[in-house]
Amino acid sequence: MVLLNLAARSLLRRRVACSSALSIRFASGSSSMFSSETYQSMKDLNEDNMVNHHEDHGIRTSSQEWTMFNDKIPVLTSDVNKNPADGMLGNEGPRTSVLMELQDQLGVLHDVLRFFWKYDVNVTRIESRPAKSKKWGPKRFDFFVDFDGTPGDPNVDKLLTALKPLTNKLLVLDEKEVQWFPRHISELDMIANRTLDAGIDLESDHPGFNDDVYRQRRQMLTESAKNHKWDKPIETIDYSPEEIATWGAVWDKMEDLWDKYACKEYKQSMELMKDHCHYGRDRIPQQEDISNFLMSRTNFRMRPVAGLLSSRDFLNGLAFRVFFSTQYIRHHSMPLYTPEPDICHELLGHAPMFLDRDFADFSQEIGLASLGASDEDVQKLAWCYWHSVEFGLCREDGQHKAYGAGLLSSFGELEYACSQDHLDSEQQSPQFKPWDPNVAATQEFPITTYQPIYFVAESLNDAKLRMRKFCEDLPRPFFALHNSQNDTVHIDRPVRRAKGIPNETK
Repeated sequence: MVLLNLAARSLLRRRVACSSALSIRFASGSSSMFSSETYQSMKDLNEDNMVNHHEDHGIRTSSQEWTMFNDKIPVLTSDVNKNPADGMLGNEGPRTSVLMELQDQLGVLHDVLRFFWKYDVNVTRIESRPAKSKKWGPKRFDFFVDFDGTPGDPNVDKLLTALKPLTNKLLVLDEKEVQWFPRHISELDMIANRTLDAGIDLESDHPGFNDDVYRQRRQMLTESAKNHKWDKPIETIDYSPEEIATWGAVWDKMEDLWDKYACKEYKQSMELMKDHCHYGRDRIPQQEDISNFLMSRTNFRMRPVAGLLSSRDFLNGLAFRVFFSTQYIRHHSMPLYTPEPDICHELLGHAPMFLDRDFADFSQEIGLASLGASDEDVQKLAWCYWHSVEFGLCREDGQHKAYGAGLLSSFGELEYACSQDHLDSEQQSPQFKPWDPNVAATQEFPITTYQPIYFVAESLNDAKLRMRKFCEDLPRPFFALHNSQNDTVHIDRPVRRAKGIPNETK
């Protein structure tokens, strides 16, 4: 393991003063954050200095100017032309990634880093791992380093020339192409209407399939969701007496079950929802009221959507602490059944849990890991989401309590998953497994019947920490950090958002 000596640490601290996010990763075979303290320091520095951090260091400030990103947010740019598809935002300029093979010896990292300081080149990431070599001799390490600037810049050229004699090999890596992902919350407008099915597309076995009045209502709510923009208030929906009666039927069936089987965080949050968001059996709460209250507590928010989104698009929203929510309600003829997520599921199951910070952070961890991820890893994250945010259990006083929305909005499955005395001899008992994202990520599940397997966390904080560790161990194309002050996502290495670009950006 190459150790940072005091001189190298000093150099890194000085470079941090010039960088909005310096992510240092060291690993023996895999990537992990250097320490929780380093992560928190990086997060605090990033949130405090995301936009204006070059002023005190003389780094091309004379050619920087304020402009608007997507005509929505003021950002500080350099004199370098930027393309939104490049994954760069705000004060980020072009970056270069290099691979250096270094021999494990005292002071070698210091010898390398001093040239970054000498030529005023800003490091944004350092990651190391043992070099794969069949040669006998001193141990070698591969260092992956990202820094501001590109070959052709005078200082970058001088840096590369100076580094070459110090390394066994020095390679300039190509910019990585990744799946398109939003960099600012305004770009959620580009994916919000990429629904797999719209709110009016009903299957023939849907209870409202032959009800023209119901279908027209769904059409109206679909158009309302499609017209919503990120910086506008959510439209107030005037729910009909029939819709309120359907909501009330669900509320009456669930209320006693929540008291028995919901986790304590849900019950505490529901009381707050009653006080601040007009939750109750005789009124359907408005998403704008819910969103504003969530923002004031945990910085989460609701966003209306016309129908089901792909796993990637839905999880990408969670990275910005945005929950895509339907606005329509199930058909009144079967108030205790729905073949799709509706407002009873969204507002009774999901929304109260976002008032708990551990749960909100847990959800965002999944979202951040989905940005630019491979299709395979998005599926793993989506399956983790299913087994936790939708059907997760936690342990309280030796009993299983629900925190998953699929349970908290379903009277039959909530009792099936949590009750110890309701099962008859002909009904098979579910299986319970400790919450382990590595297992949940590959655990198949049914979508039309009760779950045969439930994952049980020791607490919501335990669920969050295990999910964070799982996300850190994924082969992510970059490390992403959400800045809540300007709702942007900072990434720690150069990528090009070249795959799956929404039509609006083509």
